[in-house]
Amino acid sequence: MFSNYRNKRTRLYAITVITLLSILYLFNQRADPLSFDSGRLEEYMNNGKHRKYTDISSFDWRGAPVQNTPQSFATIPTGKPLALPRIQYDFVAEKKPERVKRDKRQLAVRHAFQRAWNSYKKSAWMRDELKPISNEGKDTFGGWAATLVDALDTLWIMGLKEEFNEAVAAVATIDFGKTSSTTISVFETTIRYLGGLISAYDLSHEKVLLEKAVQVGEMLYRAFDTPNRMPIDRLDVEKAKLGEGFTADSHISIAGIGSLTMEFVRLAQLTGDAKYYDAVARVTDLLDRAQNTTKLPGMFPIWMNAYDQDLSYDSSFTLGAMADSVFEYFPKTFALLGGLEPVYKKLYENSMDMVDKHMLFRPMVPGREDILISGNVRAESANNTELDPEGQHLTCFVGGMFALGGRLFENKHHVDIGAKLAKGCIYTYKALPTGIMPEIFLMLPCASREACPWEQKKWEAEVIKRTHPVYLDDVNRAVKTERLPVGFTAIRDRKYILRPEAIESVFVLYRTTGQKEYQEAAWDMFTAVMNATSTAFANAAILDVSVIDEYPMQDDSMESFWLAETLKYFYLVFSPPDLISLDEFVLNTEAHPFRRPK
Repeated sequence: MFSNYRNKRTRLYAITVITLLSILYLFNQRADPLSFDSGRLEEYMNNGKHRKYTDISSFDWRGAPVQNTPQSFATIPTGKPLALPRIQYDFVAEKKPERVKRDKRQLAVRHAFQRAWNSYKKSAWMRDELKPISNEGKDTFGGWAATLVDALDTLWIMGLKEEFNEAVAAVATIDFGKTSSTTISVFETTIRYLGGLISAYDLSHEKVLLEKAVQVGEMLYRAFDTPNRMPIDRLDVEKAKLGEGFTADSHISIAGIGSLTMEFVRLAQLTGDAKYYDAVARVTDLLDRAQNTTKLPGMFPIWMNAYDQDLSYDSSFTLGAMADSVFEYFPKTFALLGGLEPVYKKLYENSMDMVDKHMLFRPMVPGREDILISGNVRAESANNTELDPEGQHLTCFVGGMFALGGRLFENKHHVDIGAKLAKGCIYTYKALPTGIMPEIFLMLPCASREACPWEQKKWEAEVIKRTHPVYLDDVNRAVKTERLPVGFTAIRDRKYILRPEAIESVFVLYRTTGQKEYQEAAWDMFTAVMNATSTAFANAAILDVSVIDEYPMQDDSMESFWLAETLKYFYLVFSPPDLISLDEFVLNTEAHPFRRPK
């Protein structure tokens, strides 16, 4: 109904209609089955008036039939949450010069967010994304205003309450009953839309956000409507309305099936509806049963057969694309459930044992820095593995995962691994001329993690191996033409698409160790990213981080995670440590904080 707020007249019209609908709602108010915590309700009202909205969606997903209804539902663990170990460092009061410097940096990040947000609001309002060069909108994730929903909690966290209230009013008009796409990604819709709505509700307690989260959750619940209750990768929205059911995919990524846990668990906690927990608990049960049946027992491969519930056929393993968030969710879901479901601890510890043994490598670099990179593995068995020393920007989240898991499960070795992985990403940022790491690159693994002297000839031979026969044996020409920093043996993808994973780990390592060096690294990363990505309107992906130009080659794209994740993590690393404390919240893979139970 309100698809575009491009001018004052349209905005005034929208506000008038919303006001009239609110008045009608007050006259026809019915008992609400969703309960509130009165203390947090008073907190979120913040001396303001409790706004009322009514849902004008064209379809109520709660009424969509389900073909494959479970005979019984797994119940969410009950009881008082365990007293879990402290995750955050015990910070002391900062001195005034430190606070002044931190405040200035935090303000710079906030300004970058406001600039991009204002451009989105002016030129792409209610569209999924802003095109930051042409300054217009586009739809990429169902046409439900992905950037708006994804950025809700960032608005709240940054104290932009007027903008937040306006965004909530706009969210109330989103019609999740229809879409601009034939099919939607279940994974992306879960982490961006469902996660964004739940998080914004957890922070503000605006009731309409939970109502919308229920609608999105009900729609996504239909993805589990298969005979074996395994979710499908892409949901046909119109077919889902008919309730005829689907067939589980015979080929689906492990992330696509296993990264829905946090969102559905939190929705079950907020609504008291066991079916949401049951949906993901069945996937967790499968992972638990199958963990030692894979070609690298303990670790999960990239691809699986959900139809046959088979994880034994794929020999490719990674913490990068198509797999990443399933591992991240193990310790986070454990915390979200208050430690009352131990299977997530088992899944984390067993898989990370294999990652530590087979996947992490120390790269050979001239300064002999003691850093780690997460690579890929081909495995036919635990005794027949081959490391592919490919680093991905995506895998930079792993440092934060190890640090958080190490603190949560009191494993100092994992905290140390997390620090070395985070510093590995910091190193690869600094190594490129733009100060930003590439999307995908290769380095030369050391024979040992304990000692790794620099060997120039060995590095040169590896460069020739990766580039032959294009440059024959001319290593100097290969290094120059391929623009390889010393220590890098190839760059497979030179883009930077405004990704958050490196700053995510830097943020977690700062909050878990208290070491100021991570704040300094964060500032270097922020300034480098802003220098390369800034456009006349917002920030754009760049095509080549290995080239310094006055006007870098930019792509007309600004994914919603720039506002939802990247700038949020930059902001939080320069915030007081009690803002979104890791002892009070767990953040999903789209950086949406969910409140931990007490």
